[in-house]
Amino acid sequence: MADSVNLAMASSIRVIRTVQEQLKSLKKAIKDHLETIPQTLDSVPGIGPILASGILAEVDINQFKSHKELAKYGGLAWTENQSGKFTANRTRLIRSGNRYLKYYLIEAANSVRVYDPVFAEYYAKKKAEPKEFAEKRALALTARKLVRLVFYLLKTNRLYEPQGGSQQQA
Repeated sequence: MADSVNLAMASSIRVIRTVQEQLKSLKKAIKDHLETIPQTLDSVPGIGPILASGILAEVDINQFKSHKELAKYGGLAWTENQSGKFTANRTRLIRSGNRYLKYYLIEAANSVRVYDPVFAEYYAKKKAEPKEFAEKRALALTARKLVRLVFYLLKTNRLYEPQGGSQQQA
């Protein structure tokens, strides 16, 4: 009985090591390919090669005239519930849009808020506002703020500077 357990464990460990090696080579290939594309997203702390390549794969920045169009394309816009003079206070994110881009933007916002104090402060402020859905709402609003930054960086081809300034890409 002990031999069969040891054999199963050894087999599982070999599979895990093989998958880890494949993952490492895929990450290196993505990083190498990303270096051939002119972009400045990886200058933002918290956005690594995987998130940057995911966003770039879903976005052709020349299609969009404003960050609002990009946000709507990414599914980071809210529905309007109104009738006459009544406007609902509680609305939800639109269900249309590119779900893959939405995923990458939400994940990038969650990562950036950890590394960038400006985004961390914004997230904390938005999380403290409502009584329900606080974390999801704050993350969606932080992602919407990130969309403005992504649009600006890709349109102007500038590097990100945390204090709000920017510098020309070399």
